[in-house]
Amino acid sequence: MNIQFKKGVLELLVLSLLIEKDMYGYELVEKISAHIDISEGTIYPLLRRLKNDGYVDTYLQESQTGPPRKYYKLTDTGRASQNLQIKEWTDFTSSVNTILKI
Repeated sequence: MNIQFKKGVLELLVLSLLIEKDMYGYELVEKISAHIDISEGTIYPLLRRLKNDGYVDTYLQESQTGPPRKYYKLTDTGRASQNLQIKEWTDFTSSVNTILKI
């Protein structure tokens, strides 16, 4: 898959998964990788930016299999951004599909 396509949609995918439940970084990688080939190295800088932008908060939770995990939780700002991005994505893909005659 085109790397630019992935970069363009990765933030929306992360925000959409975090609407469902709080997740730790590797869990997000696993969920997305089940559908789109990505590496851990692409998620962590994005998560750092989402935290800096106020879209997510973090907290540590004990793990039964190792050290505590950093979980990411969507903020109200993150929810609003996800809603806006869904609308923009829907409009964009509809326009592209019209041109492609799909």
